Amino acid sequence: MMSATVASVRRGKRPPTPYLLILPSVILMALLFGWPVATGIIEAFRGPDGLTLANFERMTGEPNFWDSVRNTLLLIAVVIPVQFVLAFAMALLLQAKLRFSGIYFYVWAIPLAVSDLAAGLVWLAVFSDRGYLNSVLVTLGLGDGFAWLSYQNESTMLLAVFMAELWRSTSLVLLIVVAGLQVVPKDYDEAAQIFGATFWQRLRHVTLPLVKPSLQVALILRTILAFQAFAVAQALTGRDFPLLVGETYEWFATLQNPAVATAVALVVLGMSLLTSVIYLRALRQPEATRGLR
Repeated sequence: MMSATVASVRRGKRPPTPYLLILPSVILMALLFGWPVATGIIEAFRGPDGLTLANFERMTGEPNFWDSVRNTLLLIAVVIPVQFVLAFAMALLLQAKLRFSGIYFYVWAIPLAVSDLAAGLVWLAVFSDRGYLNSVLVTLGLGDGFAWLSYQNESTMLLAVFMAELWRSTSLVLLIVVAGLQVVPKDYDEAAQIFGATFWQRLRHVTLPLVKPSLQVALILRTILAFQAFAVAQALTGRDFPLLVGETYEWFATLQNPAVATAVALVVLGMSLLTSVIYLRALRQPEATRGLR
């Protein structure tokens, strides 16, 4: 048996055992993801007379669709950079092992246990007309309050959704960054200190390159989740601040049109895949540095 296996390897044929072992996982993934995606594509392009683009034309003809695309991209462009700066700063503070750093970690991780809708309701109590923020402003004599969530104030609606998303999901990035910092060898940082490198030089030339794979994972995951943002904005603003996934829900639940809802969902899927490919190519780790980890 061993000689036959060796002979098959020498002839360039691998034994089928590894492929048989991963076959159940491949089948499971195909059923969980491949089949729903294929069904969604068929649904989005299906019409009364066969394949059609009518569902996409109806989707793009709705003004709220373009508003939702703009708001989703704007939210991603604003929230994600700030989240990564905060998460990295918090991770470095934890790595410094300051006093009560363990308590800080658990406090910062609390939002992970809060659902999206609950987070939206919490921040609704802050930004509503009679919420905590307006109460503080009135107490300080800074006016009679402000309509933060009014449809006439798009900038303040964005601010409210931004604050809620920042609070809700920064902890996820923090966990991934902390895990990445744990595997960075301390010898490199100590060697840089011996040669006189400053903190910022060590951060730029030692820490960031070594933690880049973790940042890549966090960036891809967080961006995909940002494309799926819905419940927070729904709780805060309703349809006054539309997002792409919110439009999917609106077409499916309110307008009772699954075909157009699926078309919007495919747009979200396509944008998520495109940004993931861009991140993978932009943050590709050079071959020469892979051996350092």
